[in-house]
Amino acid sequence: MTWGKRVAVGALLLTLVACSDTKQTAGVTPQTRAPVEPVRTAEPVRPTFAPVQVRPGTSTNVNVMPVLDHGPRDKKEVALTFDADLTALMRRRLVSGKVKSYYNKALIDELRALHAPATLFLTGMWMEQYPQVTKELAADPLFELGTHTYDHRGFTKSCYGLGTVPPGQMLSDVRRAIVELDRVDPHATRWFRFPGDCYDATALHELAPAGVTAVGGDVPGGDGFTKSPQPIIKQVLDHVQNGSIIILHMHGGDNAPYTAQAIAPIVRQLRTRGYRLVTVTQLVAH
Repeated sequence: MTWGKRVAVGALLLTLVACSDTKQTAGVTPQTRAPVEPVRTAEPVRPTFAPVQVRPGTSTNVNVMPVLDHGPRDKKEVALTFDADLTALMRRRLVSGKVKSYYNKALIDELRALHAPATLFLTGMWMEQYPQVTKELAADPLFELGTHTYDHRGFTKSCYGLGTVPPGQMLSDVRRAIVELDRVDPHATRWFRFPGDCYDATALHELAPAGVTAVGGDVPGGDGFTKSPQPIIKQVLDHVQNGSIIILHMHGGDNAPYTAQAIAPIVRQLRTRGYRLVTVTQLVAH
């Protein structure tokens, strides 16, 4: 199986992402693999090119996974992203009947009604739990799919109580999710998101052979911690700027129950402010 090929980094692309003082990154990775069918709406389709990403001020050391935190600040474009978490504990809640579903169908219906493109990060366990839904999302040109590890454990010793993936298992964990996504999505990207956005130099080194680019974000929506949609709306609209990557969740249930109610006001206000909604791939395409 091909994990992606490396391409040269142009000087212009080195300006795409701000360098972090606390997270060491470098390298380049192609993201899209094949063209998609024509879209059903006026929104742009997933591009067929292979953009590259690298933070400025870092080397292009292929032994370290690259990280993307935002796109260009000179264009009024933002990317909505949604994580589909599923842990062993969450799966037990499903089996016991304590939670009806960890697929927020209402959110996806809202995005479709709004013709709002989005990048969805799916855990391998979530894809196993919802194989038909994963196929439907993969077939929808409004969305592009990336991975979010297999079972949403943390990649540092302390990450919101998620547990920890040992360094020796990090690569196999991520590849397990990639294999699952590639099985159902011929257009799967090589975008990847760390659970809790928790990572360190060890994680970036261990995952370099996976051929993926980690996507963080500069606007966490906080939808996993609120008791109504209003704080989510305020958090996003107060902090968004050109090139922002907005982090929200699409599993709903008892972990992020108000995202669907918040998304329409967010999308409408972003468009009123003149922002164009794009996928992560489109965000860095220029």
